[in-house]
Amino acid sequence: MNFEVGSIVEGKVTGIKPFGAFVALNDEVQGLVHISEVSHSFVKDINDVLKVGDAVKVKILSVDEESKKISLSIRQTQEAPAQAPKRENRRPAPKKQATQQEASKGFNTLEAKLKEWLKESTDRQAQLNKRLKK
Repeated sequence: MNFEVGSIVEGKVTGIKPFGAFVALNDEVQGLVHISEVSHSFVKDINDVLKVGDAVKVKILSVDEESKKISLSIRQTQEAPAQAPKRENRRPAPKKQATQQEASKGFNTLEAKLKEWLKESTDRQAQLNKRLKK
């Protein structure tokens, strides 16, 4: 085998498995494109993206001379899609106050419940302190 890691070559899809696609680089050598290396986007079913007989451009990721295995990538031969710019200085959404209508329906927000629990805890602590002082 004289395929160099990092080089980009043409190949033909010879077989498809749930985990990836086998690509023939010539009449004697074939490699595997793992499903994670097929596309920049998530690929649930490789059959939706590739078919046996498809001509593909692949990048050679690794060559194992002993086992004669070649790892390939289609994804790395394609330009990555532009990502939406990350917004800086995001402000948290304003906290929603429980409306009178929600409160009357028995709906408690976590904030209201927390205040109630804190008051109960403080009251119990005060009672315990009174007993200890006696």
